[in-house]
Amino acid sequence: MNDNANPRRLAYELLLRMETAQVYSNIAADAVIRNAEMSENDRALFSVLVFGAIERRISLDYYINSLSSIPPEKIDVQTRNLLRLGFYQLLYLKKIPHHAAVNETVSLCRKSNRGFVNAMMRELIRRSDSLPLPDKSKKPYRYLSVKYSFPTALCRRFDTIFGLERTERILAAFADGGRRQTTLRTNTMLSDRRALAVALANENVSTVDGALSPDALLVTGGSPSLASDPRFFVQDEASQLCVLALDARDGQTVADLCSAPGSKSFGIAMQMHNTGKIYSFDLHPSKLSLISDGARRLGIDIIEVAQGDGTVLQPGLVGVCDRVLCDVPCSGLGVLAKKPEIRFKSLDEMAALPDIQLAIAKNAASYLKSGGIMVYSTCTLLPEENESNVHRLLKLCPELSLVPFTVGGIRADSGMLTLTPEQYGTDGFFIAKLVKS
Repeated sequence: MNDNANPRRLAYELLLRMETAQVYSNIAADAVIRNAEMSENDRALFSVLVFGAIERRISLDYYINSLSSIPPEKIDVQTRNLLRLGFYQLLYLKKIPHHAAVNETVSLCRKSNRGFVNAMMRELIRRSDSLPLPDKSKKPYRYLSVKYSFPTALCRRFDTIFGLERTERILAAFADGGRRQTTLRTNTMLSDRRALAVALANENVSTVDGALSPDALLVTGGSPSLASDPRFFVQDEASQLCVLALDARDGQTVADLCSAPGSKSFGIAMQMHNTGKIYSFDLHPSKLSLISDGARRLGIDIIEVAQGDGTVLQPGLVGVCDRVLCDVPCSGLGVLAKKPEIRFKSLDEMAALPDIQLAIAKNAASYLKSGGIMVYSTCTLLPEENESNVHRLLKLCPELSLVPFTVGGIRADSGMLTLTPEQYGTDGFFIAKLVKS
């Protein structure tokens, strides 16, 4: 097979590159798929191998180290990544025959490590039914870490928030590959959910209705044209509920302070039936075209796109907006299923985020008219970025108060809602709704 069409070789080469350079897996994988000469099935296998090997790295390394006849620290980076790919196929891809996984992985080896990789994979096959996990009663965090492939520090932190039993259910939901399922938001300016589902079915794309958002379709088969079709855009149901909570009305003035890639701005525009005005800002100029191009594709013309740092007050917006969406940059610990490398970030790296988020939220409050509504949201599960930050905001801005709301059939009587994957089948997400008196 041509090396530029071999999904296993391309996956191995990308994993090696990620070991030595700071590369985002989704961006790098998309580039490989665009440039390689793979069939549709091979592209799918490539993606599964890359994201699976990253997502399950802690578990894979545990089994590699347990079975290795040489000290783990002496396994070079090339051999370890080959073993990760091979072990991942044997442990998690049940449709791939063992002999195929072994032969294809060994074929990628240098002569010097071919025997070792072959022996390790065959040993895993022999012992796959008797591989021990750490003792759950004695080392609960190590057990959770190995079983679900999350760092022990994150397992411990979630335990302090949710308790051990619920933490395990949340981690199991994040580790479930189904959480990476593509969710579409219907462009209600062109169609409704039922009509879109029928049209997609006629194009060999199968979907099921979302459980929470009235406009959501979950793709269960086929490949919709995500980048070019004007009838929908990609948006998780949790994000769709965030837009519903904002409750923008026709003709209003709205600011979306951290907008890229633009899906929430698009949903807001559809709530407003493409009337009024939406100011969509993002800190990074390179991302602005994602918003403007997406709006153009969907037929939205009320969005004005501009570069803007949410922590810096924009005097021209003070007191102008009926609605403000404040979807702040966060630790991302609610989208661990879709962005697996986030799990390897140090929790210490995230310590500065709450103050940045609070600065953005404080400016958002100043942009509201009297009686205006803002939504503060994140895609994380850490209370210091969520509930605690909202309470800090209320102390700084006494003119704000929380508003009870209902979205997707879920009542948030406190004005705050945390969505977790094991409970709702969505990304982990936080929504707070506030009104300016």
